[in-house]
Formats: sequence, C-alpha cells, structure tokens
Amino acid sequence: MQELPDCLYEGKQPTLITPSSPTPNHTLYLSNLDDHHFLRFSIKYLYLFQKSPSSLALKDSLSRVLVDYYPFAGRIKVSADKTKLEVDCNGEGAVFAEASMDITRQEFLEISRKPKSSWRKLLFKVQATGFLDIPPLIIQVTYLRCGGMILCTAINHCLCDGIGTSQFLHAWAHANTTSAPLPIQPFHSRHMLEPRDPPHVTHSHPSFTRTTVNKTSTFNICKYLQSQPLAPTTLTFTPSLILRLKKICAPSLECTTFEALAAHTWCSWARSLDLPLTMEVKLLFSVNMRKKLTPELPQGYYGNGFVLACAESKVQDLVNGNIYHAVKLIQDAKARITDEYVRSTIDLLEDKTVKTDLTSSLVISQWARLGLEELDFGEGKPMYMGSLTSDIYCLFLPVAGNYDAIRVQVSMPEDVLRRLEYYMVKFLDEKDSEALNIDFIIDIKVISTARTDTTLIEHV
Repeated sequence: MQELPDCLYEGKQPTLITPSSPTPNHTLYLSNLDDHHFLRFSIKYLYLFQKSPSSLALKDSLSRVLVDYYPFAGRIKVSADKTKLEVDCNGEGAVFAEASMDITRQEFLEISRKPKSSWRKLLFKVQATGFLDIPPLIIQVTYLRCGGMILCTAINHCLCDGIGTSQFLHAWAHANTTSAPLPIQPFHSRHMLEPRDPPHVTHSHPSFTRTTVNKTSTFNICKYLQSQPLAPTTLTFTPSLILRLKKICAPSLECTTFEALAAHTWCSWARSLDLPLTMEVKLLFSVNMRKKLTPELPQGYYGNGFVLACAESKVQDLVNGNIYHAVKLIQDAKARITDEYVRSTIDLLEDKTVKTDLTSSLVISQWARLGLEELDFGEGKPMYMGSLTSDIYCLFLPVAGNYDAIRVQVSMPEDVLRRLEYYMVKFLDEKDSEALNIDFIIDIKVISTARTDTTLIEHV
C-alpha cells in the first residue's frame, strides 16, 4: 500500500498565532458535559482543497477570529481544587505549522481511499508529556505540488463538540474572505449547564453503566478490539442506498437517514463480531440537545451540547431479523433525551468516577450533517473532507459535493473487517436491484467467491 511522502518544513516551525487584539484574561468554566474522560482527546479533521489561499491571509484571518474565539488561544488546566478541567484564557496562541509535500491532489485522492497511518504526518505533533500540555487548537497547512492544499486541524473536544468545531472553522473561513462581522457570535459561558445543588439523578443512564456480563460470556469487546492490529474501512452510502434501507422499515415504521443507517451498521457490527446470541450489546450515539433544554441553549453555543443516547439489545435480536428492531430501539433512545434527562446526566457526571460504558458498545458519531464539507476559505469548497485518523468508534462522514450521501468509517481487526464489509452490503443481494448496484459501484465492488461467507469488498 503506497504511503504519503514526508512533509517538508521550512524555517522555524511551528508558530503561535495569537489574537490580533487584546482578549479577556480569565478562567473559562467547563460544564460536566465538557469535562469528562470520554472527551479527553482532540477532534482531528482533514481537508483537501483544489487551490490554496495565501499563507499570510490564513494566519491573519486566524489571528482575527481568535479575538472572538479567544478560549481557543488559551490552555486547558486543572482547577485549583483539582476536581475539574477549565480553560486558562491567556491568549498564548494556537499552533500553526506550514509544510510542503511532493504530491498532487489527484495523487492524494488515488492513494488515500481510506485513512492511513501516514496521514498523521499531515498534522504537526506537539511534544507534550500529557493531554493537558497539548494546546487546544493545532493547525497544519500542507501545500501540494499542484497548488492544492491539505488543511488538518486538531481541536480539543473538551472545548467544543462537532457543531462547535464546525461553527469555529466557518468563522475562520468567513474572516478569510471578508472583514464583515461574524454571522454567528460565539457564546462562551457554560454556566447554563451547571449541575443542580444538590445533584439529583432522576433517570437511569445506561451509557454510563457497565454491562453485566452473563456467565456464558466474559467477552469485553472494547478490550478485544484495542488489543488487535486494526484496519480501516470506508463505505459510501448513496441516497438511493439509504432509501433502500428505509424501505426495509416502511411503511410500518417511518425513520430518518441516521436511524436507518445506524441500525444497519449496529446489526452488521454485531454479526461481524460473532458474539454469543444471548449477550447484551449497546449502541451509543450523540444527540444534539441544544433545543431540548428549557430554556434552549443560545445560538452560537459551541461547547459540548450533546449527550449520549443508548440503545440496548440481545445479539440474537440484531442478527436474526431485519433492521426494524434496531431502528425502533434507536428511536426510543432518542425520545428519552429530554430537558430532565440532560439535567440528570449533568448531575450524574458530578461523580468523577463515572465513565462511559464501552465494554460491549458500538459508538457512532455523526459528522455528516454539520456543514463541515461546506468550508470555503475563498478558493472553493473541499474536494475531500474526513477524519485524520480512524478508530474503533464509528464515524458518519459527509461526502464532498453530495450532501445526501454518507460515508461510514470504522477500524476493526482485518478478519472482522471483511465480515463487517460483507454484512454492510449483503442487503443488496437479497433483492435484485440493478439501479442500486450501479450507484454503489462508484465506491465499492462486491466480488462474489465460491464461499458466500468470504465475499470481499474491493475499493475502487
């Protein structure tokens, strides 16, 4: 498998981009939804643009937008009482690195059909002893031989969620193309999400409870996956394929695109792992709760404004039927996310020993409806947008130029991955539909072999 060439850095790298004018110097409170162990990592985006804006313009516009988004120029620290993380808004600056790479945009697309370990070189690695020593915003711009540009960003998840990162990146792009005020002003305060005094947990929260493993199975899925060499896959579902999935449930059950694709992915995941039929497994997925609160969170709130919904099922009910069962469980899990449920979650997370239950869970993060693929710094929208890395968590990614298509990305051990890919497309063979196969072959080709259980997917 061909890897990317090395990045060439010139001069002193990287630089710190500070706000272009004085900003408030204070400590920013982080809510319990910001400050829990599950989010102690950076969200890493990769963009490929056909043409690069000038380096000077990018740095200047970043400096100006950091006046509005000044916490991004600060540093994460532990509170004085050692109980929480918070942001020291000290204006120290965002890390900005520049490099060149001897490759064209078309060559990048051809050799990078799915994430590779060599992609990591596209983001400057800050030498740090731990998570807290890494600046909350790291950016690398890599200029290509053809005049194109790869933009990679690492944004601390404790500071913002996917909606917040998209809001910030669009604000930066806006500042790069005009001097007009930002269309959406960031709302910094997190105090609307403070816990009650005293905390009052009124709901059960299966997202944070360890699954009781029955006597016939002690299989810890998360530990198993993390102990194995992982390989990534990316499967693109076109609008017609998504419609086909929905029709499996209709007319008896109406469902959204996310519900249908999440259900299908969860069922395929359970089948591919060959789990005991009586084992209980979970699907954890983020639900935006900004408009579910009373009062709603203000426009421009860029902190973590989601909670994890949880659907639970025995494996046998996922693998022995169609996706109707899984869709209904997902819908029920979404319906449970109310104002009181969110408040109860915030109160629960006052207990810093509570952790997200990953023992037997598939985690799906929805990036496909955040407008990430619409980013434009003045030279056109991206040719490609995705995650810099791939993990056992599943991402629903946007497709540049096709708003209604979704890419499903996940990493699994290779033998499991082949089975997952097979089950993800198996529904195509259950009913002859040439039109759907034509759509799907844009991204993958199903190669039937003598043994149906070894059907492979070739990325084309």
